[in-house]
Amino acid sequence: MTAAAIRRKILFLTATRADFGKLKSLMRVVSEAEEFECSIFATGMHMLARYGSTVQEIYKSGFQNVHPYINQDGSVNSQMDLVLANTITGLGLHIRESQPDLLVVHGDRVEALAGAITGALNNVRVAHIEGGEVSGTVDEVLRHAVTKLSHIHFVANDEAAVRLRQMGEAASSIFMIGSPDTDIMFSSGLPDLDEVKRHYEIDFDDYGIVLYHPVTTEPGQIREHARELVAALVESRRNYVVIHPNNDHGAETILQEMECLRGLPRFRFIPSMRFEYFLVLMKNAFVMVGNSSAGVREAPGYAVPTVNIGSRQNRRFRCDSIVDIAENREAILQALADLPAGLEPTHYFGKGNCASAFIEVLRGPDVWRLPRQKMFNDVSEMVASLAK
Repeated sequence: MTAAAIRRKILFLTATRADFGKLKSLMRVVSEAEEFECSIFATGMHMLARYGSTVQEIYKSGFQNVHPYINQDGSVNSQMDLVLANTITGLGLHIRESQPDLLVVHGDRVEALAGAITGALNNVRVAHIEGGEVSGTVDEVLRHAVTKLSHIHFVANDEAAVRLRQMGEAASSIFMIGSPDTDIMFSSGLPDLDEVKRHYEIDFDDYGIVLYHPVTTEPGQIREHARELVAALVESRRNYVVIHPNNDHGAETILQEMECLRGLPRFRFIPSMRFEYFLVLMKNAFVMVGNSSAGVREAPGYAVPTVNIGSRQNRRFRCDSIVDIAENREAILQALADLPAGLEPTHYFGKGNCASAFIEVLRGPDVWRLPRQKMFNDVSEMVASLAK
């Protein structure tokens, strides 16, 4: 790159421990590329002490140009409309000041929607990571809304690409690169299990991981469902590492029901974990229990069985390692007693080359020629043009 060349500014939006882990390899490859300038807008759960102030993990990862912004506190962290409004306000100010060439958002969190809205209204190209997927609860609605506001789509698989075309997105704007978390999942740089257990004071040799989030569309049942899960975990008489739920409405209710487990010798509670440490812990667990996307996305890649509870991951990817059950004590106990065996790793979401595919797209001219003015592309017209 010549001295006179202009470096394109790429701004990543991250709001949770999970999406930072998924975006980290993309952030890294952009920050190491001389033709780009990487910056990070950190908000959401990253800024909350009760979730471990995980913005510190961004700094510890060595990234420069990190811009922290508090979009919520204990009084609003479960009110998605206020979080949306606050994020738009802060991100809008930052975008107008920094003038990025591309805003990268991930998944289906309300902050991703805020990013897509802010980018679209400020004439900034928005790239959406892992659009076109389906799930339960309000998350699916948010994900598809982000799609319609985004200009560029980096999808994990062919099925997601097809759905985006069904939604009227231009085929030229869709790039299949796999899921970026596979870059870290299958890397050689993960810590060893002993280091992870020592860091988080986990004394178990044999353990399962519990990660159970609120189902925001079932607010009246959250307490009852959490109570059923807690009863099953106690009765199973196994060891568990329990990771706090995300900050959606109902998280406090789940933690209240789980409070009786704290201090019991078979349970270790952890508010938040570094993504790499979480992956190592999961890779060596005998089961993933709960309703986290990690159980239906990452766990199959390690051939770890998943007891997937309730509707939160409805219509997600399914394979032999995933056991779907209702929020019922007996059903959970039965699933834990009869876990699938002889599993092989599944690579439906990629094999670990996502970052290289991502940067290759950004380095090409085509992605920067995509118009900022979006148009709906009728499926029948696309089929007709391909038939000619």
